[in-house]
Amino acid sequence: SARGTRTADGIYEVADVAERAGGDDGGFVLLDDSDESSGGNNSGGGGGILGMFRSLTSGRTLTLEMLAEPMARMREHLANKNVAADIASEVCQAVAQSMVGMRVGGLQSTRALVEQSMETALTRILTPVSSTDIIRDIDHVRRQERRPYTMAFVGVNGVGKSTNLSKVCYWLLQNNKRVLIAACDTFRSGAVEQLRVHVRNLCALSENQSVEIFERGYGKDSAAIAKDAIAHGAQNGFDVVLIDTAGRMQDNEPLMRALSKLVNVNRPDKILFVGEALVGNEAVDQLEKFNRAMRSFSGQSQPRQIDGIILTKFDTIDDRVGAALSMTYITGKPIVFVGTGQTYTDLRKMNVAQVTRALLRP
Repeated sequence: SARGTRTADGIYEVADVAERAGGDDGGFVLLDDSDESSGGNNSGGGGGILGMFRSLTSGRTLTLEMLAEPMARMREHLANKNVAADIASEVCQAVAQSMVGMRVGGLQSTRALVEQSMETALTRILTPVSSTDIIRDIDHVRRQERRPYTMAFVGVNGVGKSTNLSKVCYWLLQNNKRVLIAACDTFRSGAVEQLRVHVRNLCALSENQSVEIFERGYGKDSAAIAKDAIAHGAQNGFDVVLIDTAGRMQDNEPLMRALSKLVNVNRPDKILFVGEALVGNEAVDQLEKFNRAMRSFSGQSQPRQIDGIILTKFDTIDDRVGAALSMTYITGKPIVFVGTGQTYTDLRKMNVAQVTRALLRP
């Protein structure tokens, strides 16, 4: 029951982050529709963000001057949801512009107008400029280039790279892809053993699907291990190679140079930054510095950068979803998945409409 659904084409898709809200997704229960509607009643009583617009329900035509004070309070509200200040200002400006010239009646019509305007602004920020259809990309690479599709998982220590790599592996296995996991974390004690356990579990869970681990032990050059793993995957008919990397702080220059070398040598098709939702805008700083280091240490005219984001521990943040918005706004890259637990099915997709309602909650 925890698994996702299959499309008419037989593609296994992970569930939306809001579909199980109020249930096993833990902290994100504020996205439950019944809960949200009760929040609307509270807002109707003057609480929450919609109480800021109570003075605008007299039937007058809205102007920028009339919206100035509610938008200032709205910016403060968004900041409390972990939305970065410049992004909150842009969202409020977009909402205000879309409301100018409108004539509103009661609080409920104002509520609908604010929700619609904010959803439009957030859709513009969260809509990816690059493809997020990884299955299609894998099929294209296998068909046109006859090599495995490669994905590298990068991030700071302790955010759940290996755990979420295994969740992505489970998703790929459900789509009948042969997966090779490259154990390129040669620093952390137990990192290779952890991947071995995941591979054993995934083999037991999957029927007629193949996943293996490629390892060379500890203290070795991670770039060379990844290169050998990709070659092994190509020779043995694997569809995907997942590259697990060592956790590293964004200010650790030697380790950032090593990561840049791994990327330059192997040119992965997708570089996924794994960050914690729990740390708020600290994750935005980490992401920016990862990108900056990859630019600085690449030695190339067109250096590779982060291609997408996996936001972990999403079940711990209640409705403080601003970090997700900030990370996408800063990089222009999509949040491919969010992690909502520690089992292999605890992988979800973002939903703009539900993010909007979370941000409007008191």
